[in-house]
Amino acid sequence: MKLFDKLYIDGEWTRGSGTGQIDVIDSASEAVIGRIPEGTAADVDRAVRAAHAAWEGWAALDVETRAGYLTKISEGLAKRMDELADTMAHEVGMPLMLSKLIQAGLPVANFATFAQLARKYTFEEQVGNSLVIREPVGVVGCITPWNYPLHQIAAKVAPALAVGCTVVLKPSEVAPLNAFILAEVIHEVGLPKGVFNMVTGYGPVVGEAIAAHPLVDMMSFTGSTRAGKRVSEVAAQTVKRVALELGGKSANIILDDADFERAVSNGVNACFLNSGQTCSALTRMLVPRAKQAEAVAIAKRTAEAFTVGDPFAATTRLGPLVSGAQRDRVRSYIRRGLEEGATLVTGGPDAPDGLAKGFYVKPTVFADVRNDMTIAQEEIFGPVLCILPYDTEDDAVRMANDTPYGLSGGVFSGDVERAKRVARRLRTGQVEVNGGRYNLLAPFGGYKQSGNGREMGTLGMEEFLEVKSLQL
Repeated sequence: MKLFDKLYIDGEWTRGSGTGQIDVIDSASEAVIGRIPEGTAADVDRAVRAAHAAWEGWAALDVETRAGYLTKISEGLAKRMDELADTMAHEVGMPLMLSKLIQAGLPVANFATFAQLARKYTFEEQVGNSLVIREPVGVVGCITPWNYPLHQIAAKVAPALAVGCTVVLKPSEVAPLNAFILAEVIHEVGLPKGVFNMVTGYGPVVGEAIAAHPLVDMMSFTGSTRAGKRVSEVAAQTVKRVALELGGKSANIILDDADFERAVSNGVNACFLNSGQTCSALTRMLVPRAKQAEAVAIAKRTAEAFTVGDPFAATTRLGPLVSGAQRDRVRSYIRRGLEEGATLVTGGPDAPDGLAKGFYVKPTVFADVRNDMTIAQEEIFGPVLCILPYDTEDDAVRMANDTPYGLSGGVFSGDVERAKRVARRLRTGQVEVNGGRYNLLAPFGGYKQSGNGREMGTLGMEEFLEVKSLQL
């Protein structure tokens, strides 16, 4: 068991002002695997004031110095990759091999990438008789989720530090142990005091205190749309900048000229990654009505090949969900799909055979789904795929866009130019064309109620910059 009884504030491990503790639960065994401090608003105030005091000195450092710190953090995380992968496999439930590649590997790459981007970035440019300067926004409050916990932390903390901001982080209380490892690495590399601060606790207390604090200049939040709206409401009282990466209900359009074996199997994989606990998961598969039976057969076979079980077993392809609450939520959506008349192809609301303990859900596929059904409109955040038949290409685009969300999407076609034409019509922040791979340098974020602002790449770094014009 990992026991942490201190917060990280002003370059030191320090006890919080409260006495509460939060248990961290193993997603597979339901055992307590760790304990962290339950922070308070007073702890947030200390952390914010430390970040505010450190900001001017950190911002004044040259880019190469700041980038050098980020490189050292990346190297420090790389030395602890096995520990990180193991920790997050326990916390989140992702199978260990994937956890090392994704949950641990992406944060290592993020810190290194933003170090490189900062070194190349042009912070000043002459525009006519004006000198346009981009400078750090100031103190950034970061609130991060549990599904890709360290990756989401790195996607905020790394670019903020790179451009000269200081940070107060509240990691998810559901999967926080990885954040303590990051804080240990940051302490070891000797980041100046107050530049990075971490207060653990619950959103309604710690999160709202960060969002409300007058010395916080910007909020960067990833999580549910409901919680993101609340962060915006609180932050609006001090008119601070807010960047939000929220929910999704992403459509994967498979056109009639696609290779269905490849397209459908790829789509199932894109839905079930991390047991479906992915905001950009392609959870709605849109297929030509005449080919729905073919798509259903392929999806059924692909889904049933996902071995469910212990994330540390070599044969496991689908681990547990993160918590009992999340498991129950997903199972309730599966029951809702049955009640509303969708056809259950495979899976269902019952526990997988032999897995009575642990937060497991059967990989589930529904067919004959209408776009007005609950399972087609609301984010389930579990291994549940909805197959929706469409009649024309225009019909498919209309259905894809008929949702409050706009985070991701997919298009498969035998003609890449046709796929790109359809992709351009989707109201969403990113589109996978014929299974295009994730790109760390590409901006990530959503339209509509999937949020505002972008993470990753140069545009993600610019979220943390203010713009000033000197008229000469």
